[in-house]
Amino acid sequence: MSEFRIDQITNQSGSRGPDIAGITTFTGTSGMLMPSGPTEYRGGRGRGLFGGGITPANQTLIDSVIISTTGNAIDFGDLNYGRAIKDVGCSSSTRGMWGGGYIVGTGDSNAIDYVTISSGGTAFDFGDLNVATLRDGGKACNSTRGVWAGGQVIPSTSPGSTALIQYVTMATLGNASDFGQLTVDRHDAQGVQSPTRGVFGSWRTKTPTILNLNTIDYITIATLGDALDFGDLVEVATANAPSSNSIRGIWGGGQASVGNIIQYITIASTGNAQDFGDLNTSITEASGTSNSTRSLFAGGNTPSGVINTIDSVTISTLGNAADFGDLSLARRSLSGLSDAHGGLGD
Repeated sequence: MSEFRIDQITNQSGSRGPDIAGITTFTGTSGMLMPSGPTEYRGGRGRGLFGGGITPANQTLIDSVIISTTGNAIDFGDLNYGRAIKDVGCSSSTRGMWGGGYIVGTGDSNAIDYVTISSGGTAFDFGDLNVATLRDGGKACNSTRGVWAGGQVIPSTSPGSTALIQYVTMATLGNASDFGQLTVDRHDAQGVQSPTRGVFGSWRTKTPTILNLNTIDYITIATLGDALDFGDLVEVATANAPSSNSIRGIWGGGQASVGNIIQYITIASTGNAQDFGDLNTSITEASGTSNSTRSLFAGGNTPSGVINTIDSVTISTLGNAADFGDLSLARRSLSGLSDAHGGLGD
């Protein structure tokens, strides 16, 4: 095996680094493996971000964790403005986006913010959702498209929900376009995904009256069109925390009397959800994110108040959640995303 022991490389005079121009070659008696792939991947993937939320004040902060290692979240940057953005975070392997949300004391937002996941800092404007009064929607995404489904629409006279599905191409700034419709109007439509399929579970309709549903819908992310029926949740649980790898989708907690249930599906196969295990705390309005092996459930509201804890499970193994660490600030209605979720493959 060859070894390189080089203190420094300079130009011929030793006054500065080497000048490299044209075709540069390397020769030696052994092989040399150069880095490959996009530069932003070379430091490794697996960062999770949790943005926004309310405490009850609007929050702009974005927390960052490395999903493969337990520990407390650190500061990443800020959204353009604070809002409740309950699990509407879409992401590719390089870009994270948060769409819509609710600004306490002001109203609904159609803004889409984005960040480069490998770099901290303040979010930039991406464009707008095409429903200005969308809140409490759900999301699903692969490496190309970010999709938002459903949401709570608040006209001045008649509270209701929408069945609208809209999408953006994540690499290109701009406003959302129409994708299709869910099987029924609803909000709190938390989504999980594989590279090909988006699945939306946890439903609540407000038209004509408030009604919690256990319906699960699905779409093919690459193909525009209306959603189809997938199956049913184990337990009616709105405002739960979604996460997935390319095989399993997982929902944790929810607002059916504020529960601690974790339930899961196999994304490629339609059918009803099954019991996975339990969270450490009964919780609602928490946020989820994941890499290919681990799901995280962060923050949320409990019978005792808003919390900052993060739970984790190993996606391939059924069982109860373990402690991961803490957010930098206790809050609910935040939104998680990552650069290694199930929509991006394993």
